Amino acid sequence: MHRMASRVGQRAVLDVVVTVLGCLGVGILLVQFGGASPFGSAAAVISGLTLVSVGVVSVARRRPLFSTPADRVTLTRAVLGGGCATIVVLALLGAVPFRSWWLLLLAAPAVLLDAVDGWVARRTGTASAPGSRLDMETDAALLLVLSVPLTCVLGPWVLAVGLMRYAFVALSWWRPALRGPLGFSRFRRIVAAVQGVVLVVALVPVLPVPVAGVLVAVALALLTVSFARDVVALERVARRPRPSIPPR
Repeated sequence: MHRMASRVGQRAVLDVVVTVLGCLGVGILLVQFGGASPFGSAAAVISGLTLVSVGVVSVARRRPLFSTPADRVTLTRAVLGGGCATIVVLALLGAVPFRSWWLLLLAAPAVLLDAVDGWVARRTGTASAPGSRLDMETDAALLLVLSVPLTCVLGPWVLAVGLMRYAFVALSWWRPALRGPLGFSRFRRIVAAVQGVVLVVALVPVLPVPVAGVLVAVALALLTVSFARDVVALERVARRPRPSIPPR
């Protein structure tokens, strides 16, 4: 048993190392085509590593240490998201357009793979709370990254798509009722999936900017409704009277 746990832990460490090296390699490759200054290139690569660190730290903090096939899919998404972050920083530095084919090439599979890690977890019987948390954190980081270039094209309101989850978490620090567990919601899942797809479509360079704006506005409206529903549901649960326990 101890030997098996050791092998599982070693595999998790290997997954973490491969993820970091993969992101570093993708970042270094991308900055070669960006034409940014050495300082700008370094900042772009570091931004990618910062995004990947979200997933890496999530796996490394598990006790006991482990990783699953589904986690590897999610970490692959994190590497692609790190590449997106690198390109976004290059765009902010003026080295590449905000809506570029390079960004689309990385963003599209990163978003589409979101439908794969859950399927892999169910097929392999390795679904777990840490895996779901890793998936959620990767989703949130990716949405934030993809909303930045669209903010520069469409306006600052687009950033609300990427910041919505973080705002909810920050609000839960002040309002303990929002820390409660959420029940299953098909609407929430569909809306969450729509966000990534819409951002990717809006990033297509040939798509007219007004059309991209309408698509993102609709997605943001749905996201706002979804979070509002969750807030109301959690508040209702918190206000329910707790059943009294009769004395023995």
